[in-house]
Amino acid sequence: MFERRLYHHVDWVLIVAVLAICTVGLAMVYSTTGGASRIYWTQVYALGIGLMAMVAAASIDYRSLADKSHWIYLGMLILLVAVLFLGSVRGGSRRWIDLGPVNLQPSEFAKATLALMLAKMLGEERRSALTNNDLFIAAALTAAPFLIIARQPDLGTAVTLLPILLVVAYVAGLPMKYIYAMLIVAVLAAPVAYKFGLQDYQRERISTFLDPAQDPKGAGYQQIQARITVGSGGVWGEGFMQGTQGQLRFLPVAHNDFIFSVLAEEQGLLGVLAALGLYLFVILRALESARLAKDRLGAYLVLGVLSAFTFQVIYNITMSAGLAPVKGLTLPLMSYGGSSMIATLASFGLILNVRMRRFAN
Repeated sequence: MFERRLYHHVDWVLIVAVLAICTVGLAMVYSTTGGASRIYWTQVYALGIGLMAMVAAASIDYRSLADKSHWIYLGMLILLVAVLFLGSVRGGSRRWIDLGPVNLQPSEFAKATLALMLAKMLGEERRSALTNNDLFIAAALTAAPFLIIARQPDLGTAVTLLPILLVVAYVAGLPMKYIYAMLIVAVLAAPVAYKFGLQDYQRERISTFLDPAQDPKGAGYQQIQARITVGSGGVWGEGFMQGTQGQLRFLPVAHNDFIFSVLAEEQGLLGVLAALGLYLFVILRALESARLAKDRLGAYLVLGVLSAFTFQVIYNITMSAGLAPVKGLTLPLMSYGGSSMIATLASFGLILNVRMRRFAN
């Protein structure tokens, strides 16, 4: 458990930056839901639980967690499979396990679990170079949760697992020719995947992203409203709880997928730059934790966790600006979502874990 001497090595600067983003998120959830609503208080409680999860993840030596990673990974797969049979259905997707007063979304915890598993497998000190067999096993470990989550269906969350595999494999020694080959295969396979691998609503989202005007009151509605919301903020914004798009509910699920659009409307360009600055600072600070890690296991763990976080931040922001197809991806630490908040804070607990143990034996 937590050793008292490690207290002096806790990265309080990173914690403050993370909490600053959470505070902005709470303010935006408060605004988009009309005040101290049930959704707002749920997010407050999730933040409290998430902070406890962060402390727990930072307290247990990450090397001990890595030693148990195969059991943690197996437990995660069991939960994901359980969702397919026992999960509650919302909006046509079966992603949550109903626990009475709360709902658990196991796919949110799959990201940190996969990062821990791959870091353990590829970060062992006795391992010399990445072999084809290592790459195959790493791909299989990623494919299992990917396929289960995509089956829910939740392709957005499933895709966030791919950056973890690519980044950890790359720093472990994946040759660039393999990455180029994967890119070529992805491009060539894209038409086939579009035709046979995607469901109708997923293909519709891509087509309406390219031309939202073809269905302005249907599939293209969110895309159009997101662009209007972002553009209406101008430089200074319309003021807290004063935005028309968010307050009058023109923008669907504004407290969730499109919370950044509401931030742009209410706080304007200056608010957007401040939020982007906070996210950039958190990402760079976490990268420094990877650089300072005492071993490859710690460095790979930080990079794996951070790759999923960074990908999700970039995609959600570009989606909120109408520059990417609409997917059900929250903006980490800011969007409404209890499981997302808890899982993300626990992930940052792992990053704190690695950094503060850089001097430990």
